[in-house]
Formats: sequence, structure tokens, C-alpha cells
Amino acid sequence: MSKVIAAEYLTLDGVMENPAWTAPYFNEELGEFQGELMASADALLLGRVTYEAFAEAWPNAPDAPDAEIMNRLPKYVASRTLQTAGWNAEIMQGDVAAEVARLKQEPGQNLLIYGSGQLVEYLRRHGLIDTYRLMVFPLVLGSGQHLFTTEIGSDFKLVSSHATRTGVLVLTYERA
Repeated sequence: MSKVIAAEYLTLDGVMENPAWTAPYFNEELGEFQGELMASADALLLGRVTYEAFAEAWPNAPDAPDAEIMNRLPKYVASRTLQTAGWNAEIMQGDVAAEVARLKQEPGQNLLIYGSGQLVEYLRRHGLIDTYRLMVFPLVLGSGQHLFTTEIGSDFKLVSSHATRTGVLVLTYERA
């Protein structure tokens, strides 16, 4: 059975929106962490906004770290508005929770979500997130989209933590 892993960049105040603010803190430690995440995934789960941004950027950056993996992985995109998708993607419409639950039953490694805040929140409400891989950056933005937006009990336990030389905390939480 596959696990759904949400990999998220966050500020100290929980903002995840438009993470251009990560650049000054990104180093080889975070690069290795990202490489491990990508290597452990069989597919990506993405919301429409993240999918469109990734589909525009990644195919045009073949020399970027992990570009080969990112470009070849199958992608499942949750969207009510997209009718077609390229870049090795399939659109999930209708009951996205049921589709993700079905994908979790297939043999394989993991279903990895990057960003896609609305999708993560939706899947959390349906009990489908197994692991959070949070990268907490040492800054406060004060406003923007937050990762957790509704009060729904979700019990997780911390299974690993690491502080990078740039002050980013890499935290792994699994379902308790």
C-alpha cells in the first residue's frame, strides 16, 4: 500500500504561499532531502495551480537537480476546471478523495504532494495524508495562505527532525 506524503515549505507562521522566499535558505542539505523525497515517489499528486506552475517550469529546466525524476513521474492533478493535461499527467475530477484512496491501494512506493495547499487540506479532512515532510524556514511573513486552515483533529507523531546550516528545520511527522 502506498503512502500519501505532503512535502511543504512553510514559514514560522505557517505560510506556504508562493515560496519564492525559500531561495536564500536553499542549500545542498535541502537538495539532498528533496532528492530522497523524489526517489521515494511513484507519482505526484498536485492541485491545479501547482501543476500549471510545475508544468511550465520543469520541462524547461532539464539540468535542474531532480528534473529527470520530476519530468518522468506520473502526475495526478485535482482540478474542477482543467479538461486536458500534458506532462505525463492525468486529471482527477469528481470524487478526488476516492481516487486518491484507490491509488493508495495500488502497489508501489509513495504518492508525493508538493505545495498544493487546497489539495492537502482536502485530503487531510478525508484522513488520507500519511506523512508530512515539513521544511520550516526561519522567517515570518505575517500573511498568505496557510497549510492548515480548518480545525480537524489529525494526530501525528514526530519521527525525525534536522536543522540545516541555513536554519531550516526539516521535520517528518507520520500518522499516530
